[in-house]
Amino acid sequence: MTVNLYSDTQTRPTAAMRRAIAEAPVGDEQRGEDPSVNALCERVAALLGQEAALFLPSGTMCNEIALAVHCRPGDEVLADVTSHLIHFEAGAPGALAGVLIGTLPGRRGIFTAADVDAAGRAESRHAPRQRLVSIENTANLGGGTVWPLATVRAVADAARRRGLSVHMDGARLMNAVVASGTAAAEYGRACDSVWIDLTKGLGCPVGAVLAGGRDFIEEAWRLKHRWGGAMRQAGILAAAGLHALDHHVDRLADDHANARRLGEGLAQLPGVAVDLDSIATNMVYLDVSGTGIDAADIVARLKEQDVVMGAFSAGSIRAVTHLDVDRAGIERAIAAFAAILGR
Repeated sequence: MTVNLYSDTQTRPTAAMRRAIAEAPVGDEQRGEDPSVNALCERVAALLGQEAALFLPSGTMCNEIALAVHCRPGDEVLADVTSHLIHFEAGAPGALAGVLIGTLPGRRGIFTAADVDAAGRAESRHAPRQRLVSIENTANLGGGTVWPLATVRAVADAARRRGLSVHMDGARLMNAVVASGTAAAEYGRACDSVWIDLTKGLGCPVGAVLAGGRDFIEEAWRLKHRWGGAMRQAGILAAAGLHALDHHVDRLADDHANARRLGEGLAQLPGVAVDLDSIATNMVYLDVSGTGIDAADIVARLKEQDVVMGAFSAGSIRAVTHLDVDRAGIERAIAAFAAILGR
């Protein structure tokens, strides 16, 4: 069996989740008549401390709809220089919402209120109007970094002093919740919009849920329809999300423990450098430049042993733990890596 550490998006629905999907009560989601979708949206809105929520096909669609609701074409969004918005959404902020992204120099994906203040623009007809600050929690390229709640609140206060709204890309927010012990609603209430992905650590096959105020979600519905995301009997997908919230949240702690074990094991290998202090959740970034072997070559050799990771550069590899990889799989991955390096 393959040990797939490429991403937590590689999870497959469990047998119990498949049963929930098969037995889901359904209706016309677009007309508000799907009981499973309605239950999921109500639950996520409460979970995130917001008034309402909207079921969407993907997390990227959550981000793009949020930007388009909060902003107008030509406006500026402030986000960390490593953010998903910039690197992994195919230029959608500019193409769909027509916004500019002003980058903030965070540390491992986390910026501060002082960074927001320093990036502030004076009102001018020559400059883009700043509308939004976007926070990514956990921060992917930061290594799965967890935002401290105090930092989120301070950033939100700084944003609102300047008349800006606050959005949270919460693709892996539940990882942050489990790792920090901070309730999701505490994070959510600091923001004007926030979403969670169902297809990563929660293990669903499709979907994400965007939450915010009732007026925000009403306008988000319009964009969902305009951009082709309106669905019909989507309860078969929403049922997976409900099952995940019941059964797959607390177990994220297992993924975090497995990530630490993986990092510790690989750090013992010659030429592999791992910042163990940076392993906060379910991601492990490896510096393999000291091995003398290109990262893509290592990844190809690992695949020959049924272990999958991702090369991020010539000297960097990322591994992400999830519910389809148990402790035995972690040990297999360490052994495969060791074999490649001749140890």
